[in-house]
Amino acid sequence: MKRLEWFIARRYLASRKKGRLLSFITWIALGGITVGVTALIVVLGVMNGMQTELHGKILGSTPHVLVLEYGPALRMSEWQSVMEEVREVDEVVAAAPFILTKVAILRDEEYAQAADLYGVEVDLNATEAVTEMEREIQEGVHSLQPTASGLPPLILGSRLAERIQAMPGDTVLTVSLENIRTDPFGSLRPALRQFEVTGTFTTGMYEYDLSNMYAPLDVVQGLLGVEEADQVSGLGVRIVDPWDATAVGRTIRERVGFPYFVESWITTHQSLFSALQLEKLAMGLILSLIVLVAAFNIVSTLVMVVVDRTREIGILKSMGMTDRQVLRIFVLQGLSIGAIGTALGVLFGLGLAWALDRFELITIPPDIYFIDRLPISVNPRDVVLIVCVSLLISLLATIYPALQASRLQPVEAIRHE
Repeated sequence: MKRLEWFIARRYLASRKKGRLLSFITWIALGGITVGVTALIVVLGVMNGMQTELHGKILGSTPHVLVLEYGPALRMSEWQSVMEEVREVDEVVAAAPFILTKVAILRDEEYAQAADLYGVEVDLNATEAVTEMEREIQEGVHSLQPTASGLPPLILGSRLAERIQAMPGDTVLTVSLENIRTDPFGSLRPALRQFEVTGTFTTGMYEYDLSNMYAPLDVVQGLLGVEEADQVSGLGVRIVDPWDATAVGRTIRERVGFPYFVESWITTHQSLFSALQLEKLAMGLILSLIVLVAAFNIVSTLVMVVVDRTREIGILKSMGMTDRQVLRIFVLQGLSIGAIGTALGVLFGLGLAWALDRFELITIPPDIYFIDRLPISVNPRDVVLIVCVSLLISLLATIYPALQASRLQPVEAIRHE
């Protein structure tokens, strides 16, 4: 009997001379589900791609975990012993000191640009790199080696270099906004230091490329007057899995104790990722309305099939077909529309996502966004969820018309005109 139900359901999906409108409505419902599923896969793939690109660019210049010390200034004195303690944690891959300060950089006397100056260890044998940027510095991709002029080396973000019109070989002046001293006459004098630009870098993050600079650790310590005390701003830590940064940070915090505290990259950028996650959820809900509208088309299709096939339903029931079997016929018909539309939507969605990623069909201005092309990263879990939701909506859409068909009385159905 199940084969009979499948056979009848397939026949009711096909058009006939009196029922061409029904076939047209069926195609509309099928197309609606296909378009909705395609749009969901592509849009959620774009949102995942944006998050993946953002994660990569942030982690390229940001340690997974920061170990800092409480105090009026961002300073850590006995960092060597703390670093040894941190390295004892199983999940930790590397730990290294860094120093960070806000400075003003001048190419000439007419314009000054605020920037973040990072002091990092340039010796590959001293410490392991904790970020991709530090690794490139230690491997010589970006040179912070001694210069011919004798001035300390400095590498600038590409947009910062463009802003102050500095090129490799140029001399720039940095003004520390922290190490400010009072001269004998009572005037405040900031610490000044000349640097030679030895290169530029591009991370793809507009904010980083516009504000970040890197110099050797000891040079920045000298600028801030903490070289003799051998103080740093803190320790950068790289771990096995960046997404475990919060849990590993708690372990490190328990190990090193007070007066040290820990910040993970997830906590530092929590507002940004929360906004992206909320946007992904909102886009998913909005695009799900397309599938919901298509489900209403399934309802209207099945209702019109019930009206058009009322006499045939009566004949089938008079021949011994039960209410449950009639119900199953129309459920199978509606699910067939939903399943075919979902399958086509998955096929078209994955194909379009692959084409957008492979051929970079859509480019976007990098000066407005942090990327220059539309990234696509399709998550299999999202695809499975989309398929399940689409089939569930299609199933729910069949309930009312299927119940109406199963409740028809044979005599009244046969007499129907």
